[in-house]
Amino acid sequence: MKKVLMMAAMVSMLASCGGNGAKKAEAPAEDDANTVVLFDGTSLDGWRGYGKDHVPARWTIEDGCLKFAGSGGGEAQTGEGGDIIFAAQKFKNFELELEWKISKGGNSGIFFLAQEVKNDKGGYEPIYVSAPECQVLDNENHPDAKLGKDGNRMSSSLYDMIPAKPQNAKPAGEWNKVKILCYKGTVVHYQNDEPVVEYHLWTDQWREMIDNSKFSKEKWPVAYELLTNVGGENHEGYIGFQDHGDDVWFRNIKVKVLE
Repeated sequence: MKKVLMMAAMVSMLASCGGNGAKKAEAPAEDDANTVVLFDGTSLDGWRGYGKDHVPARWTIEDGCLKFAGSGGGEAQTGEGGDIIFAAQKFKNFELELEWKISKGGNSGIFFLAQEVKNDKGGYEPIYVSAPECQVLDNENHPDAKLGKDGNRMSSSLYDMIPAKPQNAKPAGEWNKVKILCYKGTVVHYQNDEPVVEYHLWTDQWREMIDNSKFSKEKWPVAYELLTNVGGENHEGYIGFQDHGDDVWFRNIKVKVLE
């Protein structure tokens, strides 16, 4: 972890010094040319539903926050709900920063390197079969906190694979700060300014973790194939948020491009 944190500091410094510059998106940019503001509290420009051409009605702006109004019907409902992606730009090497808070007993997730993958029924595969998920959860009141293995479904964990340690999430109704560093296959999750998860994409270890999860080759071959090659041929993808049927809020969402 120490080596990764040193690398994180180095790539952040390089990005702030200019690098190759960030591709402009349909969203406000900060003074730093490498930073893209995904949500500024006033506009949903650049966003749409996963597999849709519009923003589902349950995703709204409330008090400067991007809010999902829960349906109580479980994850990724059709109609007015569903997962959401920032579709104006794909990201490859980056630091994603944001804050979230969850309703009591709530569940959601943060996706990155996501692809929109069509299935043989004319629809789309779920977003989480192509994207790592940084878990968003009320650890105290949602049953997922006690499922999985060693807490690997608790807040900021790599969902169903690596538990976030230390587990320093704040309770339902309070804001949690998250940063996700993704750089040349190395990924680190930070929760409330502490590094809590580290892993390395496209490695034997990565493939083994997937095969020991709910996305194993035997249980879910489509998910296994997509996740082992997460990011696709170009190792890049969308950032998105999950509709799991519960109220959730996100704010101060921005990406620093590291290439």
